[in-house]
Amino acid sequence: MMAAVNGTTLEQFEEAPPRVSDLRRFLRVFLGRKIVVFGMIVIGMLLLTALFAPWLAPYDPNEPSLTNTLAPPSSAHLLGTDSLGRDTLSRIIYGSRLALAVGFIAVSIAALIGMTLGLLAGFYGKFVNAIIMRSMDAIMSVPMILLAVTISALLGGGLKNVLIALGIALIPPYARQMCSQVLTVKQNDYITAARAGGASDLRIMLAHMLPNCFPPLIVLMTMQIGTAILSEASLSFLGIGIKPPDAAWGSMVSEGYQNMLRAPVLSIAPGIAIMLVVFAFNMVGDGLRDALDPKLRGTL
Repeated sequence: MMAAVNGTTLEQFEEAPPRVSDLRRFLRVFLGRKIVVFGMIVIGMLLLTALFAPWLAPYDPNEPSLTNTLAPPSSAHLLGTDSLGRDTLSRIIYGSRLALAVGFIAVSIAALIGMTLGLLAGFYGKFVNAIIMRSMDAIMSVPMILLAVTISALLGGGLKNVLIALGIALIPPYARQMCSQVLTVKQNDYITAARAGGASDLRIMLAHMLPNCFPPLIVLMTMQIGTAILSEASLSFLGIGIKPPDAAWGSMVSEGYQNMLRAPVLSIAPGIAIMLVVFAFNMVGDGLRDALDPKLRGTL
């Protein structure tokens, strides 16, 4: 007969479920929503399109053909041609490169500066915190897209200036998020132990605080890539973003708008590309937030 310990048999102890690793739990939650998987597929296709653009594009995106302007979709030009006879599909394919470059570089600039400022504000507090956080509040008092439009207009447009404009406009959320995380983390015992062990401020911030504050910022970065892509499209649509003849989705929508009745696909096609990419990054960001935050698992 099976022996019992405190009313529980050894057989019941042996049948305890195996421990699930953190990675498996993360993947199960992250990939548990079909909309997140769809977003991952879209982002994967975007990366492949940008990487293999020279082989996927049927024509040179900047080569005009004045004898074939505003051609309707056909077997030769699947999405037709624009007012200069350039192949619309080829320009959308090459536009994915600019969209990804703007998204990743602008967000990286904002994250690097914002996290550095937030780390300093949260770690030193008092006067340093007051100066940095009030500066972020002043920047946030202006709508992000309006601030980006103002900076880009002052700088004169172009890819480099768009990256600077978006990089500055996107800084405040990272600074505020990092500051709030640091204020929580620095109360933990391992920070006190590091101080007692003689660790320098720089070592404490980089080796102990930053790794523990970083996961929530991954979610913010993922979602703001979509925001940066949409903002760049808005700037290019207004004519103060990436300049022609570079194939930017926003400028393509603007050019197609002038021929909306005759060739609606010129605006609709790049508009759908913008919508899908921004939607995909937002859904993946939601999935990451759901998987990284135990309080939200299974609720989104």
